[in-house]
Amino acid sequence: MSFCTIPLKSTIKILILCFISNSLYSQMNSNDLIDKKVDSLLNLMTLEEKVGQMNLYNGFWDVTGPVPQEGSAEQKYEHLKKGWVGAMLSVRGVEQVREVQKVAVEESRLGIPLIFGFDVIHGYKTLSPIPLAESCSWDLEAIEKSARVAAIEASSVGLNWTFAPMVDISRDARWGRVMEGAGEDPFLGSQIAKARVKGFQGDDLSANNTLAATAKHFAAYGFIEAGREYNSVDIGTSTLYNTVLPPFKAAVDANVRSVMNSFNEINGIPVTASKFLQRDILKGKWNFNGFVVSDWASIWELINWGHAKDKREAAKLASTAGSDMDMEGYVYIEELVKLVNDGTVKESIVDDAVKRILRLKYELGLFDNPYKYCNESREKSTLYHKDHQEAALDIAKKSIVLLKNENNLLPLKKEGQKIALIGALASEKNSPLGSWRIASDDNTAISVLEGMQQYKDNSLVYEKGVDLTIGKTHFVEEVVINETDKSNFPKAIEAAKDADVVVMVLGEHGFQSGEARSRTQIDLPGLQQELLEEVYKANKNIVLVLNNGRPLAIEWADKHIPTIVEAWQLGSQTGNAVAQVLYGDYNPSGKLTMTFPRNVGQVPIYYNYKSTGRPINREGNVFWSHYIDSERTPLYAFGHGLSYTSFEYGNFKINGKTFNINDTVEVSVDVTNSGNYNGKEVVQLYIRDLFGSITRPVRELKGFELVELKKGETKTIQFKLDKSLLGFYNNEGEFIVEAGDFKVFVGGSSMTTLEKSFELIE
Repeated sequence: MSFCTIPLKSTIKILILCFISNSLYSQMNSNDLIDKKVDSLLNLMTLEEKVGQMNLYNGFWDVTGPVPQEGSAEQKYEHLKKGWVGAMLSVRGVEQVREVQKVAVEESRLGIPLIFGFDVIHGYKTLSPIPLAESCSWDLEAIEKSARVAAIEASSVGLNWTFAPMVDISRDARWGRVMEGAGEDPFLGSQIAKARVKGFQGDDLSANNTLAATAKHFAAYGFIEAGREYNSVDIGTSTLYNTVLPPFKAAVDANVRSVMNSFNEINGIPVTASKFLQRDILKGKWNFNGFVVSDWASIWELINWGHAKDKREAAKLASTAGSDMDMEGYVYIEELVKLVNDGTVKESIVDDAVKRILRLKYELGLFDNPYKYCNESREKSTLYHKDHQEAALDIAKKSIVLLKNENNLLPLKKEGQKIALIGALASEKNSPLGSWRIASDDNTAISVLEGMQQYKDNSLVYEKGVDLTIGKTHFVEEVVINETDKSNFPKAIEAAKDADVVVMVLGEHGFQSGEARSRTQIDLPGLQQELLEEVYKANKNIVLVLNNGRPLAIEWADKHIPTIVEAWQLGSQTGNAVAQVLYGDYNPSGKLTMTFPRNVGQVPIYYNYKSTGRPINREGNVFWSHYIDSERTPLYAFGHGLSYTSFEYGNFKINGKTFNINDTVEVSVDVTNSGNYNGKEVVQLYIRDLFGSITRPVRELKGFELVELKKGETKTIQFKLDKSLLGFYNNEGEFIVEAGDFKVFVGGSSMTTLEKSFELIE
């Protein structure tokens, strides 16, 4: 509702304000108009109401039951009626949202509507692949569409704010939340951040099928020590500016409306209390005009960090640092009014935070119609829509990476083959949904077994082989892994002996990755490795299909298994996507966006590493950068991914040898489909700045193009490198471009050997 339609119980002062200001508003552009409305409303608010807007509560009231009468639920309800709540988390469904919104709008003094947030990470009911899998498609249009589908479904149940995308760059597969991001590269991560923000927010944020997006976790959460959740971070400023921050900057440039800070510290300061990150960089240098929301209770957790001695100090530190909204920490609502009243915190800090929050509410159109997201018929017709399922299938197929295909076991023949399908994950309908699927319904994924059963002209025998899990803990989403029961081994081995081809679906359960699911071992969990080795003894024609949420250490499989398919956790359409790739109805085109290590001891491992002073064995002795018990190279490199066809690169050209810093370097290469299938190739361009005032990585991705080629077809792919791609950030956060020698690499992965050189001069 607008100011002029606020309920009758609201103050006469608001009505007068509406009358006076309408003539002014008509002369303004939309941004100025919103700012004017925000300022007008702010002038009417008490300090308590302002601080209330900075307060985010988790859902507490089932509207089909009685109004809360006691305990914290009653207190939250009273705060709603007083206008002391700015947003709600995990209140979803049109009925729930409408009733809670009704309290805020019709029972509070000023009738300020709530924002309703939720973790819509890779879909609401219809689930796309986990974000790490999606990133392996390198298909920005499909990734944007995936987020758009998620926004359409989630907004139909009353939600208007999502805590996504996660844009953390991470190099450590032990960290369970790698499944939620776009991998290890800041350039690709930046492009995906923009695509996902645009998908969630659409072209018009005031439309009722959009979600305000949240870039998280600001900043450096992907670099937590030992890959252990909620841990410390210790990185240099070069890594911060050149690796961590670019995807956040890209999200801000894409007009992301909120940013979530993280649980880690940097330079001894928990980032929730980091003025450097939140005020100096985000709101200062980048001119971000949205608001910053804490992660769950991270303001209160400043006490546990040993940075604040109590809630009062935590509120002071976080608010002055630029954290605008307190998620379930109860810190601002309890302490901030007192801090302002005694002069410890300036009211202007509160005002700045509240303006940012109110601005989003106007942008969403909630003041015009606080119930605009509440339409039961739309809710009913939108969820699990067939168009959404088709979109999920499309991105699922594009996310699959063919890691290895010796002897051309794939694609499978469509008739006359005896196929043994083995693995508990092959019949799973829940695990393939992946982590962060809290709104979706259990067991709604198409299993690999169901997908392969659609191809009826082969003989398909399924054996579980071994249970991956044997139950759950008292936490709903924490599984217990089977470490002892091998009773189903014999049936699987017999099935393998009688098969032409064995398809084994192994990996992690969907709840073994995600938040708070760090692992010290990243091999095949439980008894799966032993099962794989036993089946291999019976039949070596194995296609290993991996279902997992992180890169795995599968060196034994790489040495022995001829064909390996990285199928991740692909969401609702997992089985159909996997089957269509296995049978060749879709030619795989995915490329890895995180490096696969040979073993966990190599982690963190990533393609864009620095050279070091002793990079190779020049002297023929032990004193160089290596391991004595393992290769230092990855098992599968960033950008790696095969196809059923083959691609050849040639006619690689640069339009000169020497360039001025302000010139554009033009690069071209011919790519030919030299195989027997139509297919897609992700053509990748990398650079190396050979000598810099700050050492530069051995390779940096600076361009890519997904090209579709018919068999025998050749296309010329062109890239342009300007100074925005040739420069880097110094340790003060200034972007600089230095003269010097460069190499350019093009090819189908970060390991390409096709290179040329040029010089940049001033």
